[in-house]
Amino acid sequence: MTLPVLDLSGFHGPDRAAFVRRLKDILHDHGFFYLTGHGVPQELSDALFAAAKRFFPLPEAQKLDIEMVRSPHFRGYNRAGYEHTRGAPDWREQIDFNTEGTAERIAPDSPPWKRLHGPNQWPAQVPELRDLVLAYQAQVTEVGIMLLRAIALALRQPEDAFADVYEPQPTQLLKLIRYPGRDTAESDQGVGAHKDGGLVTILLQDSIGGLRAQTPEGEWSEVPPLPGSFVINAGELLELATNGFVRADIHEVVAPPPGVERYAIAFFLGARYDATIPVLPLPEDLRELERGLTVDPLNPLFRSAGLNHLKSRLRSHPDVAAAHHADLAALRIIEQVG
Repeated sequence: MTLPVLDLSGFHGPDRAAFVRRLKDILHDHGFFYLTGHGVPQELSDALFAAAKRFFPLPEAQKLDIEMVRSPHFRGYNRAGYEHTRGAPDWREQIDFNTEGTAERIAPDSPPWKRLHGPNQWPAQVPELRDLVLAYQAQVTEVGIMLLRAIALALRQPEDAFADVYEPQPTQLLKLIRYPGRDTAESDQGVGAHKDGGLVTILLQDSIGGLRAQTPEGEWSEVPPLPGSFVINAGELLELATNGFVRADIHEVVAPPPGVERYAIAFFLGARYDATIPVLPLPEDLRELERGLTVDPLNPLFRSAGLNHLKSRLRSHPDVAAAHHADLAALRIIEQVG
């Protein structure tokens, strides 16, 4: 499988209809593509990568000043092996940020997802990281919302069809990631096979490969870096909203070779936590192509955007779940909703 390349500037030009038609075909076939013409300044991306490369070589004790287990909101630094995919450790170190906010008062009857609102943790040793992360979040959020408008038109819906689930404030999970080489990683699993849980993912790769997407036939296909582009993939919320017309592809990252490290910036645009994901009324010819939802006993999907995100966080970060949310173990949530 060779990923198609879409130039987002085509959405604003005279060939908009052709752009939308091609996007529709891609979304149904595999939901993975390269995006060029996105307008995010290269100098901003370069500066954020450079800041990440100043943070990760810091002494471990300094990085642990912002360790995620200190945050009930799942923000902060994780050592390699501390995030899990389908129960197995991912060999990458990373910092997680989300929409900057304040913690909410939690009452006994509060929706469990309210615990996700809160402030980020920022490293004192790399003070410029805050402004860079917030600027980059704002830029890729604009790209993501533009894509959602294009996706709505591709599905022959009103251009603002998804606005009800992300306005006035979408979730903006951003990960700065370093993958160590296989000489220091304890397995080849940079990130285990999974689907992304949001609306759209906007991934910036460095020059080192390792990302692979699974074809509908179950074969793995390399997704090599393409300079100046993002890798876009549809998330599970789009699969939910279209009853499987849009494919949320399974993908993984293989640890880089010995002596090599790989950096990536992953951004996951999601719905508001209090949003309920509707089923869009697709026209009949598209409805006939719906595949239904993926059935995975290990990863049930909820129409509550907040519960979907909280489920993912609890399972991916068992140390944070144990430290702050022992009363909300993932199985309790599944029993509650399912």
